[in-house]
Amino acid sequence: MDNTWVPESCTLPTAEQPLRTAEFDQLFTNHLRHATRPDAHTLELTLTPESHATTADLIARESECCSFFTFTLTEATILRITVPPTHTVVLDALASRLPR
Repeated sequence: MDNTWVPESCTLPTAEQPLRTAEFDQLFTNHLRHATRPDAHTLELTLTPESHATTADLIARESECCSFFTFTLTEATILRITVPPTHTVVLDALASRLPR
């Protein structure tokens, strides 16, 4: 799994990065209903309701190692991910992992 897009500011140990990427892949594969990219710095995902607890846990852990992400999860299981302009490439890479 190619993790060359992970920024140096990420504090997740390198050995754990493929595992975290796989968690996002599994979330997207199993629970994604719809995705939009309102602008270059934002990704909005509509997920299945049953994914709420898993999503909340995943984004809490991701926030610990990649503080540049801003995650907002609604009760309706809409996940809004935003990044500052300097990290748009990271959001691009994450968005590229969405099922087509």
